[in-house]
Amino acid sequence: MKKLYLSETDKKIAGVCGGIAEYFGIDSTLVRLAWVLASIFLTAFIGGVIAYLIAWAIIPPRQRIM
Repeated sequence: MKKLYLSETDKKIAGVCGGIAEYFGIDSTLVRLAWVLASIFLTAFIGGVIAYLIAWAIIPPRQRIM
């Protein structure tokens, strides 16, 4: 069963878009582009920033096994 985690390797800010891309098996650039476009056109940008911060808070980081 797949789980959504913040990306540790593919992150620009917090790893939210990288984690979403890893979960769906797509390129993270496409996720970032979609997020920015949706933020600008659907939520007047500030809503996208708030959504990113909420996603950062609720998506857990991947647990490292040592």
